[in-house]
Amino acid sequence: MATLKDVARLACVDVSTVSRALNNTSYVHPDTKARIYAAAKELGYHPNVMAQALRQGKRHTVGVVVPRLHLAIFSEILQGIEAEGRRLGYATLVCVTEDDPATERECLARLRSGFADGIIIAATGRNGRVLRDIEASGIPIVQLVRKQEPRISSVTLDYVSCGHDAVHFLYQKGCRHIGLISGSLHLAPYKERKDGYCSALRELGLEENCGECSLPVNSFEYGFDCTEQLLRNNPSLDAIIAAVDIQGLGAIRACTEHHIRIPDQMRVISLTGHAVGGMLETSMTSMEMPAHEMGGKAMRMLVELIETPQGQKQGLQHLVLSATLTEREST
Repeated sequence: MATLKDVARLACVDVSTVSRALNNTSYVHPDTKARIYAAAKELGYHPNVMAQALRQGKRHTVGVVVPRLHLAIFSEILQGIEAEGRRLGYATLVCVTEDDPATERECLARLRSGFADGIIIAATGRNGRVLRDIEASGIPIVQLVRKQEPRISSVTLDYVSCGHDAVHFLYQKGCRHIGLISGSLHLAPYKERKDGYCSALRELGLEENCGECSLPVNSFEYGFDCTEQLLRNNPSLDAIIAAVDIQGLGAIRACTEHHIRIPDQMRVISLTGHAVGGMLETSMTSMEMPAHEMGGKAMRMLVELIETPQGQKQGLQHLVLSATLTEREST
């Protein structure tokens, strides 16, 4: 493998000149720089990125910790993160936790001791002390989708309005028995969506009807079983609000098996719109999250924190975006 000395020998310059030319740290005459580049190319020289990172104190790499990617909004968010990262000269390392706190701790430990300059995370909420400790050590963190730690910057959605607006939308469609399929109230998005749902029901004088079961929350089966439960609780059910699209798919299947026609007898809406929702045989109405934009903003916020000069401090930021209602066949 070619070394810096080999390049210097072939280009007839000293090693320090090669280093300055390849790293652009100071002026090197264009003719000399061209000769160095030609020598590096001829020898197949590649800089030692690891050593460079240790010298410069920057790896230009960001760790991204998400619960899942398959049939989830996080796949679209990740595209926004990576696009903005490329524009800013940063690569991404992606860790998937399946919402398991132990897996999340392991991912954070690897990123902390590896080559991540900062971390973007949709956290389980069970490793707050670890996150605070990482930030205190000088590695900045931005929370994405889920704001679990109030003293760590975040990019989230107005989940309360999502739940509230969905109820009012269905009420205007004539629905009076509106059920909710949600998830763990320990996670901010689920809790805040339910808060918005309950608030709207109180305003309209309607009764609460929530479904839950022991299956994995972000699954087709969870949506199916919760719909069965909602129908048992209230046979007059005429609308279902699902926290995420995959639950909505399960709800639609359960209704089909009960010979309940959508949208004539039952309306279904998702509170976390995913691209797949518009491709179904019965396309699903949803509160569309600006996923790509959220990912880009989180990356931009994190890079600002990473590149803040030592000794200076960026102020805490909590950016809250709004969802957009997209009506489709399911309502």
